[in-house]
Amino acid sequence: MSVSTDSFEHHVVVINDEEQYSIWPEGKAIPSGWRAVLEPTPKEQCLEYIEAHWTDMRPLSLRRAMAGENQSPDATTHPSQEEITVHGR
Repeated sequence: MSVSTDSFEHHVVVINDEEQYSIWPEGKAIPSGWRAVLEPTPKEQCLEYIEAHWTDMRPLSLRRAMAGENQSPDATTHPSQEEITVHGR
C-alpha cells in the first residue's frame, strides 16, 4: 500500500505526546498516540505550520530531562497545541 503525498491533497497536522509533528492524509484514521492540531489543509500549508511550531526537534522527555524536570509528558498541556476535532474521527 502506498500513501500519496501529492501537494494538491489535504493533510492533517498531527502531534504525539513527545511533541513531535507529522502530516497525515485526510480521511485516514489517525494512529494511536497522535492527535490532530490543524484541520485538513493543503500539504504545503501543513509543512509551513510544522516549520513555524516545531522549533525544538528534541522529544519532550529529553528536553525535560535536560532541564532537570521529573514530570510525566501528560503533566502539562500547551494551549497552542489543543486537539483539533477532525470530521469523522
